Amino acid sequence: MYRSHLFTLLQRIICLLFLCVLPLSLSGCSTFSGMFDKLTFGSDTETEPEQEPAESLIVQGMDAYNVGNYFEALKAFDQILDQYPFSRQATLAELKAADSHFYREEYIEAKVLYKEFADRHPTNEAIPYVMFQIGMCDFRRTDRIDRDVSGAREAIQDFSKLLRAFPNSPYTREAKAHIAAAREFLVNHEYFVAVFYVRTEQYEQAQHRLKYLLNMYPNASIVPKAKALLARLEAGNPPRWGLRGWLPDLTMPDLKFWESDDKAKTGQTQQKEKPAN
Repeated sequence: MYRSHLFTLLQRIICLLFLCVLPLSLSGCSTFSGMFDKLTFGSDTETEPEQEPAESLIVQGMDAYNVGNYFEALKAFDQILDQYPFSRQATLAELKAADSHFYREEYIEAKVLYKEFADRHPTNEAIPYVMFQIGMCDFRRTDRIDRDVSGAREAIQDFSKLLRAFPNSPYTREAKAHIAAAREFLVNHEYFVAVFYVRTEQYEQAQHRLKYLLNMYPNASIVPKAKALLARLEAGNPPRWGLRGWLPDLTMPDLKFWESDDKAKTGQTQQKEKPAN
C-alpha cells in the first residue's frame, strides 16, 4: 500500500516537471536551431575565394591593355569570360582578348577569337573592325616570297569580304591598300618561282609560271620584266643564270608591303634580281 502511494506520487512529480519544462523547450527551439544553422561542418563557403567583380576585372584588363601589357590584359579578360560569361563586360572582354593576341603577334590565336566574336555577335557594331582584323591576321602571316604565301591569298579574300559587306566602312581604303600589297606580294612570288625554274633549266615550267603571272596580274609593276623573260624563253634563248651566286639572295630582307598611312597611301620595295649572264 505504501509502495503504491509512493509510485503515484512520483508519477505526479514527473508530470509536473514535464509541464514546467515543455514551454521552455518550445520557446528555445529556434535558439537551438539557430545555433546549428551557424555551424558549417566543413562547408565550401569557408575555403572558396571571393570572386573579383567583373567591373573591376574589365578596368584592370583595359588599364593593362592601354599601356601595352597584353599578357596581363589577357589574364583579366579570360577571367571575365570564365567567371562571368553572361555579364555585360563579357562582350568587350571577348574583343579585347582577340586584340591582345593580335598585338602579341599571335595571329592564329587572334584570328580564331575574332571569328568566334563575329559568329556570336553578328549584328555588333564592331563587326567591320573585326572583319578587318581577320584580314590583318592573315596579312601579317605573310613574310617572304620564297615561303608559304597562303596568308596573302587569304588576306585578299578576307578584305574582299569586308568590302562586299561594308563598302563604306572606315576600313575601306585600308582594306583596298592591303589587297594591292598582297597581290604585289603574290606577283613577286610567281616571278621568283619562274626565275628559279630558269636557273634550274626547267624552261617549260618557267614559261607556264610567267604566262600565269601575266594572265592573273596584267597591271603589276613586274610585268615588263616577266614579258621580257618569257620572250627569251619562247625564242629558245633562255638566260644562263644558274644557281651559283643566287641562293644566298634567299636570305634577303623580306618584301616590304605598302603600309597605308592616314591617307591610305601604299608603297612598295621591289625585289632585286641579280642575273649572272
